[in-house]
Amino acid sequence: MISVIRGYLRLSRPLNAFAAGLLTFVGTLITINFYGGFNLFYSSLILIVVSILATILATAAGNSINDYFDSDIDRINSPTRPIPLGVISKNSALKFSILLFLIAILICLILPPFAIFIAILNFVLLILYTPLFKGMPFVGNFVVSYLGGSTILFGSVSVVGFEALQNQTLLVLFSLIVLSTFSREIIKDIEDMEGDRTKTLKTLPLAIGTTPSLIISAISLLIAILISPLPFLNGAFGLFYLFAITIADFLMGFALFLSFTNPSKGQLYLKYGMFLATFSLVISGVL
Repeated sequence: MISVIRGYLRLSRPLNAFAAGLLTFVGTLITINFYGGFNLFYSSLILIVVSILATILATAAGNSINDYFDSDIDRINSPTRPIPLGVISKNSALKFSILLFLIAILICLILPPFAIFIAILNFVLLILYTPLFKGMPFVGNFVVSYLGGSTILFGSVSVVGFEALQNQTLLVLFSLIVLSTFSREIIKDIEDMEGDRTKTLKTLPLAIGTTPSLIISAISLLIAILISPLPFLNGAFGLFYLFAITIADFLMGFALFLSFTNPSKGQLYLKYGMFLATFSLVISGVL
């Protein structure tokens, strides 16, 4: 029984889901600071909690359904995941994912209309990603990158609706997340080439080669690094953000350099850098 529970937890990838929830929280904090401070926070507390919970549930559901569709590939690329190990069956993973999606959809119904629109769009993209978009070079990477960046947008529009998009800092952070995630997704595709080739998936590295893919990944990450100081320069965040994001930038830059010789280690260090960047956003949003 304990092993099954652990299997469902691993299936949902709680650390990734929690990180997505944190970014949604950052989005709410940025909007609250921009529009009204603590008065808006207290009046929107239920909306904030719902947006964070919906993000965590939807991310966990997306991870689960991805493992459902990718079970054959994971026997090669990730044999220690719950389905290849036989801890969780494919049907159980599918039912678990559907349950999480349904709960997320139901609780989203109290949010502003534009937040509901983003939620529905993201649910559709999460469900269609593996069977449809993953095999499309560039498109699949962009879908995942958008989904990562949309978490911070979702948090903002959950508080004040469409008006949240008037905040330039929010749009910069959205772009930062999209670009860095896009870079990491390409490196992950390079790492997974062997398994993807067996399923005849046309990921970017398989379509154009490893070196051109790494160059595209590098350009995307370099743009992200260049725009990362903007929230400090425009006065939205303080010195803590500049200090933390600078360390994260160096770590992500090192990860990219490492990816040219060791994609597995490169994407791992890039993941650490992105978590540090997320942490800096959370703390800066609170301060």
